[in-house]
Amino acid sequence: MVSKSSKKPIKFRQSLFWDVDPKTIDPKKNAKYIIERILEFGMIEELTWMFHYYPLSLIRDRVYHSRGVIRKKSKALWSLVLR
Repeated sequence: MVSKSSKKPIKFRQSLFWDVDPKTIDPKKNAKYIIERILEFGMIEELTWMFHYYPLSLIRDRVYHSRGVIRKKSKALWSLVLR
């Protein structure tokens, strides 16, 4: 069961989103961008939040259709994890 608190946006780290102001990121509008960054550079808290916040189908889609954000080695790992 997913708790209500896990459906709330988290405070994003500046080092995870170094190219934008993390306060301006919308978890719904920028879902693909957020998922790719978390899969590639996220810490356990961010990964946990992501898996509770977004549907698994969307996370899988980003693994298989990322446009260069997720490296080949990371894609291979996440492909195995998300089978």
